[in-house]
Amino acid sequence: MLILFFSFSFFVLHELLFFYKLIYFFLNRFISYTGLLFLFSIVFLLFFDKSFSQPQAIIWIYKFLGWFYVKNLWLYGIDGISIFFIVLTTGLIFLCVLEIWNNQNLIFKSKDFIVYLLLLEIFLIISFTTWDIFVFYISFESVLIPMFIIIGVWGSRERKIKANFYFFLYTLVGSILMFFCILILFFESYSTNFFILYSISLILEKEFLLWLCSFIAFSVKIPMFPFHIWLPEAHVEAPTCGSVILAGLLLKLGGYGYIRIILPLFSYASHYYFPLVSILCALSIFYASFTTIRQVDLKKIIAYSSIAHMNIVLIGIFTCNSYGIQGAVFLMLAHGVVSSALFFIIGVLYIRHGTRLLYYYGGLVFRMPLFSLYLLVFCLANIATPGSCNFVGELLIFVSLMNKNIFILILTTFSVVLSVIYTMWFFNRIVFGNLKILYIKNWSDINKKENFIFFTLLSLTIFFGFFPNFILDTTLSTSMYIVELINFKIILI
Repeated sequence: MLILFFSFSFFVLHELLFFYKLIYFFLNRFISYTGLLFLFSIVFLLFFDKSFSQPQAIIWIYKFLGWFYVKNLWLYGIDGISIFFIVLTTGLIFLCVLEIWNNQNLIFKSKDFIVYLLLLEIFLIISFTTWDIFVFYISFESVLIPMFIIIGVWGSRERKIKANFYFFLYTLVGSILMFFCILILFFESYSTNFFILYSISLILEKEFLLWLCSFIAFSVKIPMFPFHIWLPEAHVEAPTCGSVILAGLLLKLGGYGYIRIILPLFSYASHYYFPLVSILCALSIFYASFTTIRQVDLKKIIAYSSIAHMNIVLIGIFTCNSYGIQGAVFLMLAHGVVSSALFFIIGVLYIRHGTRLLYYYGGLVFRMPLFSLYLLVFCLANIATPGSCNFVGELLIFVSLMNKNIFILILTTFSVVLSVIYTMWFFNRIVFGNLKILYIKNWSDINKKENFIFFTLLSLTIFFGFFPNFILDTTLSTSMYIVELINFKIILI
């Protein structure tokens, strides 16, 4: 938990000690700081015990955060699933800070923007490491505050206030239902620790009610139809870093909540409601895909495609088998890399040309060949081309559906065809065709900083596409533990 320790120490220095010179020193070296956090997360990953399904790094937690030790139950720990989300969080935050460093837009040089990114990183790390449902709820909802400010203050257009209220109100409704669920669970077990909550048995009527409340709360984060309205609006109005964090990290909180809370706590209800969930997910996938085809804003295209991909993830989670859970985790990580790369690419176009409308672009391959090459690879990954990381995640989910529901498998597989339609249409309109010389004057290709960001994400996309066992071997023991817990609770009922 060194990541949490150093992040918390930095925050305390900023908010309580008021050492302005020290703060200025760190903020001007924030790239090095976020890079250090990323290296720490890599160290945790390299020394992680893949054969152990329970939370690890307990000795380090006790050394630095021993006062969190309550009744022989730890509030923090890292298992085979959460470790990769921590690496994804620290890595994307590092790339976001690198993207705004020396940005032509002077507003991003404000230290407040960097502080809010740091707060987001702290809350996300706490969410992915805590084993207390109340702490998870606090950090889960606290992410809303810095994200609300980032969109409202540094948003790109006048509609950012409307998008902010969409984002706030939808999340607020979900948080109320989730808080109600936590209260009921506390009065049932008089504890908020996950390990105790996993061991309790609820009457079916109460389990169905709590499952519904928590399902709606996390469906807002995924998001699922009809709770998806806030996401395209927030993406369009947010700055590039805000869109990267929304797609790459915040959407993953919903999927992580399903795996950590809903499946183990409400196992019978999750199994019982699988047909309902799969139909809602299929409806969301087709709705998002057909809506994506008719979009002309570059960010909305990626935003709606994210809805489709995350609902495929949700189907994999609710298959309640190891293939589905591992495939869902893998696809969430792959989507975090590929969708973030696409938002970075759109940010490059917006910085140079000041517009995100498809009408003004065409023929970029003649003047921006390196940019076009990166865009091609990430578009191929977005449609799950074999050799990309998205392909492995979707393949595992499709395999998990073979023995679960063949009708949902056919519908989900057909969604891949729709993703090819809107992704390649998006690519062709930008890269090929005639140069729009009447509208676009700046034809400079990507610079060294942008090339570093794209090459890093490209390397991860291809590496995990050819070597998926690096992730799958680590997530296997934890996913099997969750499946065994689900089956045990279903048998008891």
